[in-house]
Amino acid sequence: MFKKKIYVKKDERALLFKRGDFVKLLAPGEHKIDEFFGEETVEVFSLAKPQFEHRLADYLKKAESEMVAREFHVVELGATEVGLRYDSGVLVELLPPNTRRLYFKGFVDVKIEVINIAEDFAVPAALARELFAGRAKAGGIDGVFAVQVPQYHVALLYVDGKVAKLLEPGLSAFFKFTRELKADIVDLRLQVLEVAGQEIMTRDKVSLRVNLTAGYRITDVLQAFSKQAKPLDYLYKELQFGLRAAVGTRTLDELLENKHVIDDVVNDHIKRRVAGYGLEVESVGVKDIILPGEMKAILAKVVEAEKAAQANVIRRREETAATRSLLNTAKVMEDNPTALRLKELETLEKVTEKIDKISVFGGLDGVLKDLVKIR
Repeated sequence: MFKKKIYVKKDERALLFKRGDFVKLLAPGEHKIDEFFGEETVEVFSLAKPQFEHRLADYLKKAESEMVAREFHVVELGATEVGLRYDSGVLVELLPPNTRRLYFKGFVDVKIEVINIAEDFAVPAALARELFAGRAKAGGIDGVFAVQVPQYHVALLYVDGKVAKLLEPGLSAFFKFTRELKADIVDLRLQVLEVAGQEIMTRDKVSLRVNLTAGYRITDVLQAFSKQAKPLDYLYKELQFGLRAAVGTRTLDELLENKHVIDDVVNDHIKRRVAGYGLEVESVGVKDIILPGEMKAILAKVVEAEKAAQANVIRRREETAATRSLLNTAKVMEDNPTALRLKELETLEKVTEKIDKISVFGGLDGVLKDLVKIR
């Protein structure tokens, strides 16, 4: 027989096989094997990688239990258990439920921490920060569902399609093995909802395009989402209905004369409709009322005619006032010869301002009597 010497290092372990069948585990040191026609073979494993991944793992646990207990760390997780594997104090892997593994005992200190997630599947806060703050590079992290909730927000956590709880601002994480997890982040601050481009016909059959703005906030998140799958869509729909009720029951003239009537009607409608739905509407206002092109032209002509009529009234009023003033002046001069004489002198002064040269014949009295005559 031909014997071959092999040497198993201190940081190694080896499995000896004879004709493909397991014989024993070789400890560190020198060993002789029979090489005749490949009678005996050896598989060497480095303890730097402590996980024992081999087809014989389950067989060894059952048939070589004493050797396995001496040489390996045995991991057998239940259906509701999660394992945290630490190598020399460093978290390196999250093990899912029902994991069956062997790890060599060696210079790498392997430790398995088992967490039962049957009832409480939340990841401890310290572990969540370790996993998602960049300090740990653990494998199997995709088995954890993490939510970062911003300030002034909350998150609705859904477990298997049902609302489970509200998550406060900050980092929250959950083991998602055997569960389907989802989270919706909800803003609790005052928000603006635009209802744009609503084509609505007035009572007198004029088609208008109205843009509406509403300020709202969610006051009770659980109530809002328990009664409506999408509270924002519900609010948008009710604003549309309120707008149609405000515009469709009034004529164009009524709307143009009192634009705030739309705000008041929609505001009353929406407050009734959102009561008990966890929503609060703080303000409602019409941004724009857009008329069709032909209606704009008609209204422009109406406004032009109204302004022309107003200008004509003002002009007639001023003419009447001027005539009345002249009449009053004439009455004063008729009863007072001195006032009449002063008016004549005033008229003469105005005439001489526009004449470069005057030749006077017959004296000043002639000028006053012949040049200026007031009848």
